[in-house]
Amino acid sequence: MKSVAATDAKNRLGAILDEAQREPIVIRRQDREIAVVLSIADYERLRSGNIQAFLDLRKQVAAEAAANGLSDERLSELLTSDDA
Repeated sequence: MKSVAATDAKNRLGAILDEAQREPIVIRRQDREIAVVLSIADYERLRSGNIQAFLDLRKQVAAEAAANGLSDERLSELLTSDDA
């Protein structure tokens, strides 16, 4: 992954945006990585991947809960119980 100094990124913003269409660009300030510029396509792919990972986890947890006998009624009882 290509890396540029923040001042270079500021001075070459148009070129950095063009380069980000091909690969993510790391922006550094004082030898620390502070940001990444990436294409909207890469951003959308990452974003949808996180959503799908969450949905998959939710489905897995629901299946395990059901397999262990947790019903909607029992969940409601647990959530409204004073002992919770």
